Amino acid sequence: MLKVYAFSRVNKIARGNTRDLRVLWALEEMGLPYEIVGMDHPNHDLDRDDFRAKNPFGQLPVIDDDGVVVTESGAILLYLARKTGKLMPRDLAGEAQVLRWSIAALSSVEVPVLTTWFVGLTGGKGSKSHDALQRWSDMRIQQLDGWLANRTFVATDELTVADILMTHVLSAGSTDQALLAPYAHVQRYLARCMDRPAWKRTIEAYEKRVEAA
Repeated sequence: MLKVYAFSRVNKIARGNTRDLRVLWALEEMGLPYEIVGMDHPNHDLDRDDFRAKNPFGQLPVIDDDGVVVTESGAILLYLARKTGKLMPRDLAGEAQVLRWSIAALSSVEVPVLTTWFVGLTGGKGSKSHDALQRWSDMRIQQLDGWLANRTFVATDELTVADILMTHVLSAGSTDQALLAPYAHVQRYLARCMDRPAWKRTIEAYEKRVEAA
């Protein structure tokens, strides 16, 4: 059975925002059976030699699919979509759009908003660097809002793994939600994606299972 290495205990500030949620949500949407291998981050489970053999960066999520080990949330979701034929079109043109928007979520959007959060968290709030990052993040959200003006989902007419990645990037605690306030299309998009039963099951199970340190 597919094994998902995911958090069982995590620092309080990260609980509910961790990237293993992306994989667990995708698996719920796909209806694919899996087993969770719980990892206690504050107890340094991610520093163990056996885990570092799977991911030298010591990060979650990781999957082990009968010996096929995949790390990085985006790579995992694309792998699972290709394997199951779900959450990604089967034609090359449709697949290209999912690849395009998956990478955009993790680079064009996540990089500025995550960097802005980190600089603010580490005492840089109010600095010129932080202000520049805020403007960069706002520009990307505004551009995304325009793209979503007449679209239900970001890559195709149906939910794909690109939407799971984009939604989690925008809704996680590392994205300043005040950035999204002026952008109605983005807000409606997030509400639409997060209203899905599979997401609700995922976050409910996560909150029951994952302890805060």
